[in-house]
Amino acid sequence: MATSFEQYSDILLDAYKHNARAQDLAEKKREILEELFGHYDTNINSVLFIGFSPSLLSLDHTKITVTEVSDTVKDYLIRHNANINFVNKQDIKQKQFDVTVAVDEYLTFSESDADQKKQVDWLCSITNDFIITTLRDYKNQDYRDREFSQPISVRNNVGKKIYFENYDYDLNDRNACSGTCYTVSDDGVTITGPFARRSMFFKQLAKFSLDAGARSFLVHKNLMHKSIIKKNYEHIITIKF
Repeated sequence: MATSFEQYSDILLDAYKHNARAQDLAEKKREILEELFGHYDTNINSVLFIGFSPSLLSLDHTKITVTEVSDTVKDYLIRHNANINFVNKQDIKQKQFDVTVAVDEYLTFSESDADQKKQVDWLCSITNDFIITTLRDYKNQDYRDREFSQPISVRNNVGKKIYFENYDYDLNDRNACSGTCYTVSDDGVTITGPFARRSMFFKQLAKFSLDAGARSFLVHKNLMHKSIIKKNYEHIITIKF
């Protein structure tokens, strides 16, 4: 059975393929990653990506591996970048990769704080050098962003698609919600989800990371991540070992 993040990655790929400026988007994402790689000035021989990222189509590193993606994403990446390897999540070994990239708020795809801690522990256990991830600033979040993401219209020569997310928050747990993704086109509306989602805060992630053996935790001030399927910006975070 596909994980929720695999299904979410299918939507990311759909938006990427529908974007008339997909190549420029991939290059821009690559530049951000290269800047992050350069920040720590270390030799990087292996990079793990969790889920689909446009930078997979432009990044040139010794060894790139991808996990938590569907066969649809695998087939697309194989056709466009034959140097990518794939691995099942359960087959990943401890300290197997120099860098792990888990963006698009990967750590919010959880049901509880305990699940989030397990995710952080796992990321830290498989990474030698540093982790790259993203989060929104939930503590200072505008109330207008709480229930809906900011919609985005993606165009090409054939037509346009509109993407947005709805977050249905639990009445008893203000940090827990069900997230549902909507894709609107001339053919109708495609609904994906709902997924169990949970807000995560910078201090919470910092504590989990340091408890799991990280040496430092950094929220990058001058770099932001923008999803393919919403206009909201996410803060880029690196966790160094």
